[in-house]
Amino acid sequence: MPLLNPLSRAPSTHIRSLARVLLSCLPTGGDRLRRLNPAIHARATVAGRLDDLFLTNLLLRGYSNLGRLRDARHLFDRMPHRNLVSWGSVISMYTQHGRDDCAISLFVAFQKASCEVPNEFLLASVLRACTQSKAVSLGEQVHGIAVKLDLDANVYVGTALINLYAKLGCMDEAMLVFHALPVRTPVTWNTVITGYAQIGCGGVALELFDRMGIEGVRPDRFVLASAVSACSALGFLEGGRQIHGYAYRSATETDTSVINVLIDLYCKCSRLSAARKLFDCMEYRNLVSWTTMISGYMQNSFNAEAITMFWNMTQAGWQPDGFACTSILNSCGSLAAIWQGRQIHAHVIKADLEADEYVKNALIDMYAKCEHLTEARAVFDALAEDDAISYNAMIEGYSKNRDLAEAVNIFQRMRFFSLRPSLLTFVSLLGVSSSQLAIELSKQIHGLIIKSGTSLDLYAASALIDVYSKCSLVNDAKTVFNMLHYKDMVIWNSMIFGHAQNEQGEEAIKLFNQLLLSGMAPNEFTFVALVTVASTLASMFHGQQFHAWIIKAGVDNDPHVSNALIDMYAKCGFIKEGRMLFESTCGEDVICWNSMITTYAQHGHAEEALQVFRLMGEAEVEPNYVTFVGVLSACAHAGFVGEGLNHFNSMKSNYDIEPGIEHYASVVNLFGRSGKLHAAKEFIERMPIKPAAAVWRSLLSACHLFGNAEIGRYAAEMALLADPTDSGPYVLLSNIYASKGLWADVHNLRQQMDSSGTVKETGCSWIEVTKEVHTFIVRGREHPEAELIYSVLDELRSLIKNLGYVPDTSDHTLLHKCCAQGEMGIGTSTSGAWVVSSVLVSVLNDLSKEVGEGVQRPDEYTGSEATARAA
Repeated sequence: MPLLNPLSRAPSTHIRSLARVLLSCLPTGGDRLRRLNPAIHARATVAGRLDDLFLTNLLLRGYSNLGRLRDARHLFDRMPHRNLVSWGSVISMYTQHGRDDCAISLFVAFQKASCEVPNEFLLASVLRACTQSKAVSLGEQVHGIAVKLDLDANVYVGTALINLYAKLGCMDEAMLVFHALPVRTPVTWNTVITGYAQIGCGGVALELFDRMGIEGVRPDRFVLASAVSACSALGFLEGGRQIHGYAYRSATETDTSVINVLIDLYCKCSRLSAARKLFDCMEYRNLVSWTTMISGYMQNSFNAEAITMFWNMTQAGWQPDGFACTSILNSCGSLAAIWQGRQIHAHVIKADLEADEYVKNALIDMYAKCEHLTEARAVFDALAEDDAISYNAMIEGYSKNRDLAEAVNIFQRMRFFSLRPSLLTFVSLLGVSSSQLAIELSKQIHGLIIKSGTSLDLYAASALIDVYSKCSLVNDAKTVFNMLHYKDMVIWNSMIFGHAQNEQGEEAIKLFNQLLLSGMAPNEFTFVALVTVASTLASMFHGQQFHAWIIKAGVDNDPHVSNALIDMYAKCGFIKEGRMLFESTCGEDVICWNSMITTYAQHGHAEEALQVFRLMGEAEVEPNYVTFVGVLSACAHAGFVGEGLNHFNSMKSNYDIEPGIEHYASVVNLFGRSGKLHAAKEFIERMPIKPAAAVWRSLLSACHLFGNAEIGRYAAEMALLADPTDSGPYVLLSNIYASKGLWADVHNLRQQMDSSGTVKETGCSWIEVTKEVHTFIVRGREHPEAELIYSVLDELRSLIKNLGYVPDTSDHTLLHKCCAQGEMGIGTSTSGAWVVSSVLVSVLNDLSKEVGEGVQRPDEYTGSEATARAA
């Protein structure tokens, strides 16, 4: 007889046969269930046998398996009778398909309409719906029902309760339920292990994993994945390897989810080769596999490899999701790969991923890092809603590009829409205000941080210390420093750098001693700051001490540290020692080569600087922007006009380096020192970029050197137009006028300087004697032995005049200034220079408190060192 012949009232035996057919289809599903479930439903309806609960409950399960929620609910609503299985089937169906609101409302209806008591399966389904919808209050009520029915110790209900509390981060409540369970399945263990891992308690998660093994419960693939995730969060590579070994022995290693978390572990522990080996050996890769590998490359700054992996994924037929796009956009931003970034943006639009807040913020960040702020702003304006993260991304973009006005504009818009700024917002604003030395804005931001009631974290504190230090408000920086109960190395380094930047060497050294007493180990950045202090003070004693510390700490091969040491030795006059250090540490690091070239250039050793540049080419180290600043400066000092112009022209043609203000200023200096003032002026006027004040000052200095008042006046006017607050052009032009005897012009220039409020920066010099740095300020009397020093200088003036020294009086204002301040210059008389330096050394040794540790006398020096150190 055909299966679906119409019957007015099918006998019970026939209905039972239909039920058996349907029951056989449920485990496999597929097309047979898709065809038979509606047909049997129709047959039962026509036959008037929907009152058969066994059949109708099977039909409900069939519709649930097929995902036909509407048909299932239609059937449920028309059932003349329902039992606990009927209610449980529909509630479970809604929960499994993410319709948590429907599951919860149906449970409430069950409580009102049914006189039956819910069983463990129904309660477990409702608790799962509460977990997914984060309905905490209802979940606690269901927990109460379970306790009343004595079902809270049931393994299904207990596991669902543990999952509820674990997903909410309430691990204490979860563990109370866990300990009350008489029987625990691997799912139960996995729930608590995952819960602790998700709240950052990886250590507790691994302890539970060990305890699970002790109790004889065999971990399944889900438990292993959770344990590996806990190792990843802790950076516990060895523990992850042990679990990897167990997974290999138990044949669980082939499971895709386990391999994915192992790849993530190796990536987070910077073992990319192991991660890639696992990835390449996978029989089946899902989207998570590809995304994890891409993210791993990105997190370890292998951005080119991340982009290659992304294209391989698309060629394999996978559609990147929001997480993959976020990772690859970060890599594009780091590489400034704007072309690839735009392609990803196009995919985001096609895949309708623009609403994803992570993707949206990654797009803004990518365009900002590529310095395409117009496109970043377009994305922001088109996609940003009431989302503080988007505003932070845009503010960070403007901050990185030092656009203070637009960063503040976005911040004001953020406040207008009542979006609460985070500490990241304030840190970004402090970064750009620090670069612009906008102290008033920085103070306002500090005030807003205090008003917001936000606890000052290490990032914000470091930013405040940095901005106050750069604006010479070291006391304010120290106040912020002292407010912190816990200080990491970044905070200590920021404060030490702050003292170094403001030439407070002794304070920086005291702070370093406090750091050592605190038990924290200084890192390479600490030593860079300390060596900078020694450079600023020109203190060889402290520099050598720090060098010894650096060797003990094992950071002497760090390129930043070695560069700082080379600079320190050079500034202390020990160029040979700097060269020895350079030869022992230099490699492919361009910064190291730049340090040596700049050192020679600054000390007038042009031939040596150019020789190092040639060696740099032989070593196949690519020069950069800074390299050519040093090379052009060396050519200017030596008067190598032709060679300097060749190097300048080669920047763009050979190395694709766009010349900047420093390079143009060096070329002007190159012409000027050679007396080619008109050529220098014409060169400036042909510049493709707007000349800065520094370029005109270079020309003005050359005019001062050769006494050209006409071009000097023009150069001074242009320099003051570029920077009206600079006192340098006034002083140089005044000296030119004075050398020509144009005293009326000198007087007028002085009046202009006074009316504009421009103040000449106070001159300062210092010298190290017996491990102590002595500082001298123009017209200053701060030194404890000032009276004695000035009296000795008076005697020296008389002495060298008696020895036949004739001063150069061509620059009357400079001579007048030296005489008025108790200073003097050393001319070309070798005997006069020797006598002056000998007497100075004797006086300073007499002032020293440590007998027998005086400075060397000039006759103990040889060659160029004698001249440099005597001067």
